[in-house]
Amino acid sequence: MRPYKHPVRGARGLLGALLTALAALAALLTVAPAAQADTTICEQYGSTTIQGRYVVQNNRWGTTETQCIGVTDSGFRVTQADGSVPTNGAPKSYPSVYNGCHYTNCSPGTNLPARLSSISRAPTSISYGYVSNAVYDAAYDIWLDPTPRTDGVNKTEIMVWFNKVGSIQPVGSQVGTATVAGRQWQVWSGNNGGNDVLSFVAPSAITSWSFDVMDFVRQAVSRGLAQDSWYLTSVQAGFEPWQNGTGLAVTSFSSTVDTGSGGPGGPGSPAACKVAYGTNVWQGGFTAEVTVTNTGSSPVSGWQLAFTLPAGQRITSAWGAAVTPSSGAVTASGLAYNAQIAPGGQVTFGFQGSYGGTFAKPSGFSLNGAACTTA
Repeated sequence: MRPYKHPVRGARGLLGALLTALAALAALLTVAPAAQADTTICEQYGSTTIQGRYVVQNNRWGTTETQCIGVTDSGFRVTQADGSVPTNGAPKSYPSVYNGCHYTNCSPGTNLPARLSSISRAPTSISYGYVSNAVYDAAYDIWLDPTPRTDGVNKTEIMVWFNKVGSIQPVGSQVGTATVAGRQWQVWSGNNGGNDVLSFVAPSAITSWSFDVMDFVRQAVSRGLAQDSWYLTSVQAGFEPWQNGTGLAVTSFSSTVDTGSGGPGGPGSPAACKVAYGTNVWQGGFTAEVTVTNTGSSPVSGWQLAFTLPAGQRITSAWGAAVTPSSGAVTASGLAYNAQIAPGGQVTFGFQGSYGGTFAKPSGFSLNGAACTTA
């Protein structure tokens, strides 16, 4: 049984040479600013916020051994994970990033808890970094409760296992298989003594994916483990390690919750938007210029454009936005000088990449959780 996880150019002569050297130095200083140091958290339940909208937590609830995480603006990496626990019991911890509320620690600007019947969609995306010298699962935790509580143990926990390494298994027993959000899963059901647990286990590792949390929530409702009158309290993504775990990483995460009133699960408002995606393609490589237009009547602040690169494509450099990770489900985020898009306004960014096989464009885009039309 597993207890509930407790709660992140050129001139002549000497003068010309001097001017050229000074220009090169100035370019170096402006183009390559110093990188910010990661925030390191070793406290048992220590946490911090990223992007002004998510909490990253160390959440070392099942061991007294040291665990530390290095937190970046896009996620976290486990930098130290001492000790091990038996694989037939509970894991050591759940280092994770989340949108919502966990033991009274609510992420900035969240609209969770939200009644399930009011949620039209809850898009999320994740990119994981795995290691082989550990025993762990990489999993989403989706928490549901009959009341809009922000503290304590929720009634039902949905776990979505993207990967598992070692002789571990979810709570309960396997009750069948199911196709959810276009993927095939093993389905497990049980109770850990504190709450019901419904788990979906991928047959092979998934490194990055964008999906709708509500697809899994509807599974819980259809199986009698939740009701439409219940509340979604948090959407979390991280790792449950049993042995070691150093090097495990969440390299990007996004989560929004669209309710009947149109509100998102984060501070950036969902927006009416249009995306133009222009490309220049050659054998094995390409550049893309992306123009995002705010077709709504309100400004979009702290914009984030989510899309999935087709298989075989990888970004090698970008300009006008921070784009992470380099493949799969990626998120482009505005920089300090272009973080807001005025009504009727546009922002343009671009990137260069490589590809294998036949070149294709992303099939869709969402701005702060709201789907965009394509030009």
